[in-house]
Amino acid sequence: MAQSKVILVVGAGDATGGAIARRFARSGYVACVTRRHADKLDGLVGAIAAEGGRARAFGSDARKEEAVTQLVADIEREVGPIEVAVFNIGANVRFPITETTARVYFKVWEMACFAGFLMGREVAKVMLPRGRGTILFTGATASVRGGVGYCAFAGAKAGLRALAQSMARELAPEGIHVAHVVIDGAIDTEFIRTNFPERAQLKDRDGILNPEAIAEVYWSLHQQTRSAWTHEMDLRPWMEVW
Repeated sequence: MAQSKVILVVGAGDATGGAIARRFARSGYVACVTRRHADKLDGLVGAIAAEGGRARAFGSDARKEEAVTQLVADIEREVGPIEVAVFNIGANVRFPITETTARVYFKVWEMACFAGFLMGREVAKVMLPRGRGTILFTGATASVRGGVGYCAFAGAKAGLRALAQSMARELAPEGIHVAHVVIDGAIDTEFIRTNFPERAQLKDRDGILNPEAIAEVYWSLHQQTRSAWTHEMDLRPWMEVW
């Protein structure tokens, strides 16, 4: 009996991560979705099931080495081979440099950079013997340039981008596609709707990023043939100033 194809989404929230999981589930993948607390994924798992897909929720702290190692081992044993892995943890905070504590800086780096390394390393270990796989990292504007008040976030996201580049150069010759997606602009989320209603009002004009559209790009990246792999791309609404 053929094993199920699996996508692992680390940081499967209510917007981008959830949309990616649903998109792959619609194409027959079992969506293994993770957050620190699995019960927060009940709605997403239910939505995937309602659409005829399959999903498994895992509670896992992406910053802890032993937790990530166990997560990958459990999925490979209980669900199937991980064909696609997506790292989608944000950790976007804003503090003036003089008010950025060591604790804040380290926590942001742990969440947005170190956790990406842990996921990338562990899935690479299981993909390499098979000679195939896709590893996708969600970046941000801060991945390529720092901004006022974003020293912690920019440092972490720039580090994640460098990680993705290094992994791509090492793993592509082994048949593993590694890509980094720079999300440059506001995403249609509850956070934006609550805190930036003026931005949310642009939705009717396609003026903010639609999570479903982002998910379609991730699917397209996975579908690329190795003769023309994309390593990095940026996504932004048509009216975004850049």
